[in-house]
Amino acid sequence: MFEQIMDIAAIVCIVLAGVLSAAAGIGLLRFPDALSRLHAATKPQIFGLLLIIAGIALEQRSFSTLLGLVPVFIFQALTAPIAAHMVGRAAYRTGQLDTDTLLVDELGPAIDRSDSLYR
Repeated sequence: MFEQIMDIAAIVCIVLAGVLSAAAGIGLLRFPDALSRLHAATKPQIFGLLLIIAGIALEQRSFSTLLGLVPVFIFQALTAPIAAHMVGRAAYRTGQLDTDTLLVDELGPAIDRSDSLYR
């Protein structure tokens, strides 16, 4: 009985990760500007990866498998937001965003200060 519950939990994790991946893909196609597309790409990616790792760990039932997958999650959890941040800054500087949807522009004054230092 316990084995069946673990298998069902693993399947649920994998299916939910697939749903998150599909939502991310739809968001990449449907959202209007680079900043909202970055949000659609990075948020579901990290949680989807966590669900995939949980599903694999539940299916394999091995602590060594989990130990092998934890560095994958840590690396992705550190690099995906940093990469999205850098792409977002580049999109902001090149004007590839919808300024009408910005409620607060905290990056503009910081860029102006930075640009004034290097002129």
